[in-house]
Order: sequence, then structure tokens, then C-alpha cells
Amino acid sequence: QVQLVESGGGTVQVGGSLRLSCTASGRDFSKDAMAWFRQAPGAEREFVATITWRGYYTNYADSVKGRFTISRDNTKNTVYLQMDGLKAEDTAVYYCATGPWAAAAHTQYNYWGQGTQVTVSS
Repeated sequence: QVQLVESGGGTVQVGGSLRLSCTASGRDFSKDAMAWFRQAPGAEREFVATITWRGYYTNYADSVKGRFTISRDNTKNTVYLQMDGLKAEDTAVYYCATGPWAAAAHTQYNYWGQGTQVTVSS
């Protein structure tokens, strides 16, 4: 059974930091791209960041460039999202996903986690 489990969400003040983790199980994801998306209330799911299986290529949404950093540890089947300089507009449920390509489109990802809430308070 394939599972992606996110952790690390919570409530933080504006300007603070959080580190999200997502651990995959049920198959070998070391050759897959991994990504983070987010969805705020009443909004569509949006791309945040993605990383190729070796970690050589990363891509970020313009809204998080310079503030968020995606990384992965294939020995642990885990992807991370370090979020610094958080803003109120970063408040959302954050989802991790895996797929064959490091794409910005959510349709390119086959497996999804259940999400973790991030709330940034002012």
C-alpha cells in the first residue's frame, strides 16, 4: 500500500519558519520526482516546489522563491520543505506528491499525501 505522510505543520507568526517533511512508503520512490502543493480555503490547489529524483533540479513558484527550500533524502524516502520568512498568505494545507516528472502541474503526480495545515498568524 502506497502512503505519503506529511508532518511538521502548525501555527507560526509572520516572519517565522517551519520545516515540513513527507515520508513515502509502499514502493521505491527514489527515482521519482517529489513536490509540494498547497491549497488555501476557497482556492484551487497550487504548485509550491518540486525536485528531481537526484535533487539536481528544483523549481519553485514565484510566490515562494527565495523563502522556501525543497530537499530530499532518498535513503529515507523523504522530501522536505523548509519555509522561512512566512507570510499570512502562505496559510494553507500543504500536500506532498510524487510522480515521474518534476512538473508544476498537479496532474503529473500519481500519489498524494493527506496534507498538513500551516497557519501563519499576524
